[in-house]
Amino acid sequence: MKKRRKMSAVHLLSLGYLIAIILGTILLLLPFSSKTGTSIKFLDALFTATSATCVTGLVTIDTANDWSTFGQVVILILIQIGGLGFMTIITLIFMAFKRNIRLYNQTILMQSAGTITISEVIPLMKKIIIGTLAFEGIGAVLLTIFFYPDYGSRAIYMGVFHSVSAFCNAGFDIIGSETGSLTPYYNNFGVLLTISGLIIIGGLGFIVWSDIWDKKFNFKKYNLHTKIVLVWNGILILVPTIFFFVFEFTNIGRSGTFYEFSVPQKILNSLFLAISPRTAGFNALDLDKLTDSGILLTILLMFIGGNSGSTAGGIKVTTAVIVFANVIAMAKGKEDATVMKQTIPNKIVKQSSALLLSYLSIALLATIIISATQELTLEETLFEVISAIGTVGLTLGATAKAVPLTKIILIVLMYFGRLGAFTLFDLLFKDKTSEMLRKPEGKVLVG
Repeated sequence: MKKRRKMSAVHLLSLGYLIAIILGTILLLLPFSSKTGTSIKFLDALFTATSATCVTGLVTIDTANDWSTFGQVVILILIQIGGLGFMTIITLIFMAFKRNIRLYNQTILMQSAGTITISEVIPLMKKIIIGTLAFEGIGAVLLTIFFYPDYGSRAIYMGVFHSVSAFCNAGFDIIGSETGSLTPYYNNFGVLLTISGLIIIGGLGFIVWSDIWDKKFNFKKYNLHTKIVLVWNGILILVPTIFFFVFEFTNIGRSGTFYEFSVPQKILNSLFLAISPRTAGFNALDLDKLTDSGILLTILLMFIGGNSGSTAGGIKVTTAVIVFANVIAMAKGKEDATVMKQTIPNKIVKQSSALLLSYLSIALLATIIISATQELTLEETLFEVISAIGTVGLTLGATAKAVPLTKIILIVLMYFGRLGAFTLFDLLFKDKTSEMLRKPEGKVLVG
């Protein structure tokens, strides 16, 4: 207990996810976790456990056809733990047994949920748990109804699994389609809109939930974080939807593969193509048939991801907005970056720029190593790397044919993507001794 109390929030959170991955791997290695009754290879079990805990959705073996019901339930539990954060699960257990949550644990929870002050932690956790059960429950009921014509009574299980997977932005499915998770339902408005709604709600972030809960629908009273998330999420859904419509569903330029779709089908699938990469990982169309423009736009959306303190991955919307705002400020010759008429502190601007550069650097390094060790196209490699580090789960097929080294790199990327750059750097590089003196300033030319 003494050692635990000396452990930092970052170390405890990192260790918690690692323990969940290890336990999940052990359970998935059990013979009755596979449909054949024989043990799955260790690297495939580790890859699956990591992908589920880090709510990614990349798989080396098919979730529907290779895992038994027990194995699928293990995956589902790991998804729920990874989506909410293991500290939220611990809070739920504490509440169930009516145990008080001490200050140390509240600090860990604050780090896990992205809360700004300790006083907000316990109320926020209660809202997270209630909201999650409500949204996943509603999603499960709706999906059960839509799946019933195809699966009968099994639709209940299908509904629950895909509701949890969608809300946690995990992208795992048990449909077993050869061309992708939801391709049999590309024309089913009920399934795709329900999945889309769960992805959006799960990706908004717990702080945004709390702000909307407390202030209802009074936009002016929302804090800046909530305003940025709501406005830019809308933009990042609407604009890519238009681009996908042009790229994939018209006969302009090199597009037109899906030109024969009806107008409602085109709008539905354009919308789903814009929502899923941030960062759910479901696909309703065969991604191999997308245009180069569509694939590049998908990579960009995967890289941006969802929002801080949510079930989504990526660099986060707020990070991208702040970096862009800083570029605009520099172009105008201004000292401070502003968003929605509010100044962003220089510390947050620095953090955002560092986060963006960190993700780019690690993604490019991984792409170079994989390209040097396995025969894949650059498009396949980059797509898979961004999908892993953004905890998305979309694939062009590279993961299924990955060699052991590629699998290990993707495992590390998924773990890194779930923890975040600053958590990883805190673990590896942070200097615990404070600097009392500043180094002398040096002048350098840039640009």
